[in-house]
Amino acid sequence: MAEEAPAGSPEPDEEEIPDTLSPQVPVIEDVLDALGIARIGAAGYEADDVIGTLTARAAGPVDIVTGDRDLFQLVDDARGIRVLYPLKGVGTLQLTDGALLREKYGVDGPGYADLALLRGDPSDGLPGVPGIGEKTAAKLLDTYGDLARIRAAAENPASKLTPTQRKRLTEARPYLDVAPKVVRVAADVPVPDIDHTLPAEPADPERLEALAAQWGLGGSLQRLLATLHR
Repeated sequence: MAEEAPAGSPEPDEEEIPDTLSPQVPVIEDVLDALGIARIGAAGYEADDVIGTLTARAAGPVDIVTGDRDLFQLVDDARGIRVLYPLKGVGTLQLTDGALLREKYGVDGPGYADLALLRGDPSDGLPGVPGIGEKTAAKLLDTYGDLARIRAAAENPASKLTPTQRKRLTEARPYLDVAPKVVRVAADVPVPDIDHTLPAEPADPERLEALAAQWGLGGSLQRLLATLHR
């Protein structure tokens, strides 16, 4: 008699994809501690929200290096906040400022979150509003200013929205009620103040040497050390 597969096990024809990132996190944390590079987080919050909070607190210009387009919403030319977005690894970075967002997407930083909500973003599991693509979303935001005003227009038969657009936005009401809470980056996460100064020398050279030998860090660690020494 065939045995029933244990709960949670993959179906016979499903490909099980190994998790290669999670095992690396403790190693990365150990190396950063040995180097003396500050790291910060908050239980129950995603990294995006921690970055958003640190950016909100910053007194001067900020460059955010990330492959997550959600953080485009933090771009603020007046405060000197830019996103360095990797196109082909960290060797090729797209300098994302307000001018680039307006040229490429037709919105500014804060408007990018509303654009993503309307258009959708499969990488974030956002379905978007069916029938509203990037160009239409950008045009609606240009006309009405933000998502709240677009939704208000959908409830107003006298608005300039087409009947089809009004219908689509109305039918997407449950999605639009919830999605902003997921997409918009928080700016008030309870993270402690830390010293962001990069060390000129490793905080614990012996520990760092042991980690390098244990995990075969070699060239990557040497490049990092050379950067810190500049």
